[in-house]
Amino acid sequence: MMSDAIKNFYKQFEFEPEIINGRKLKKYKKFVVCGMGGSQLAIDILKKLDPTLDIISHRDYGLPELIDLKQRLVILSSYSGNTEEVLSSMKLALKKKLPIAAVAVGGKLLAEAKINNIPYVQMPDTGVQPRCALGFSLRGLMKLIGLEKELKETFKLAKILKATDFENTGKELAEKLKGFVPVFYASRENYCLALISKIKFNENGKIPAFFNVFPELNHNEMNGMDVVATNSELSKKFCFIFIIDKDDLQRNKKRIEITKDLYKKRGLKVEFLELKGKNTLEKIFSNLLIIDWASHYTALNYGYDSEPVPLVEEFKGLMKK
Repeated sequence: MMSDAIKNFYKQFEFEPEIINGRKLKKYKKFVVCGMGGSQLAIDILKKLDPTLDIISHRDYGLPELIDLKQRLVILSSYSGNTEEVLSSMKLALKKKLPIAAVAVGGKLLAEAKINNIPYVQMPDTGVQPRCALGFSLRGLMKLIGLEKELKETFKLAKILKATDFENTGKELAEKLKGFVPVFYASRENYCLALISKIKFNENGKIPAFFNVFPELNHNEMNGMDVVATNSELSKKFCFIFIIDKDDLQRNKKRIEITKDLYKKRGLKVEFLELKGKNTLEKIFSNLLIIDWASHYTALNYGYDSEPVPLVEEFKGLMKK
């Protein structure tokens, strides 16, 4: 059940990743992570934790066209180990004789890693959906990249995070969003939170959801919300959730306030989510627990089970034909 996955999420930070075939893994300063869906969410969090980290996220078949690809560790990330795009990345990386590592629960990816003596981290198979395995994925990637200090910091979250502390806030947000399409707005520095929030409402909540970031949205998307009598039907179904961070740039704080006022003036629905916590990690995962609960209760509000993704499974079945 999704509610159990949320309540037990803190335990993922107790996971002690071990690199099998680790003797073959050299130290690298540049990385490419190939993965799709929930298996790539940890990359955006790593970028927020350390903006100087030279890591490229590849969400596609094959490999990115980079001049320095041979100087990068190619990390293949697939929760199931059977993601076809990631397996295609592995095939090409092996053909090009690139440095490779993998992180997965099992599947074809780890089977190939064992055959080819590729360094890998095996995540625990707890039966949760890939989007719910963010803690496992984050710690597995940190181990492969060599972020030992960050591993120690994330381990502390197992003692700090209490999912039930955020359940009521998430449930209240779900009620406010009933009948509306959520659009998440955040600063560029909090891109990962806006993106993950959108994804959680798509997959858990089973509803359309979107996101954008400041200051870019003030140069384009905002103008699409200039409500007049002839187009008001198009925008009245949106609810704009502003993710507020006291550490945002002062100019972006001003942009958020002005945008909020302009939207309200035009009769658009606006809500806020303020990031709280003693450090960046606490702020990230406290916010995401609220989103987990909100998206879960959104599904319940519409009569859905938040865990399965039937449309994705239907799509996968058609791809096999």
